Amino acid sequence: MKHKLGWFLGAGLLVALILAGVVSNFASASPDGLDATARDGCTFGADDEITGGTCMLQQEKDHQMADSPLADYGIKGIDNPYLSTGLAGAAGVLIVFGVGGGAFWLLRRRSAADA
Repeated sequence: MKHKLGWFLGAGLLVALILAGVVSNFASASPDGLDATARDGCTFGADDEITGGTCMLQQEKDHQMADSPLADYGIKGIDNPYLSTGLAGAAGVLIVFGVGGGAFWLLRRRSAADA
């Protein structure tokens, strides 16, 4: 049973890494629902700067993590946008897998000790 679970988790991790590392580069660059709503009411120039109107986007500010190594769906310091996005996606998958796996391991160990 443990052998099948290991293969299942390994295959799931591999699929997630491929999706995050490769397929994520093909995601649409068009604004999603929240971004489109925030832009509603403003006019934009060719360089995507606000040229007129009134919209929520005019109140936009950087968040506290804007200078972090994984901000803006990429890795700071890597100039190739495809490589930067792919590595950031793969790092995110590995971090989530590690945190989730660690949490399950701790909960499993605690439950076994209680029994």
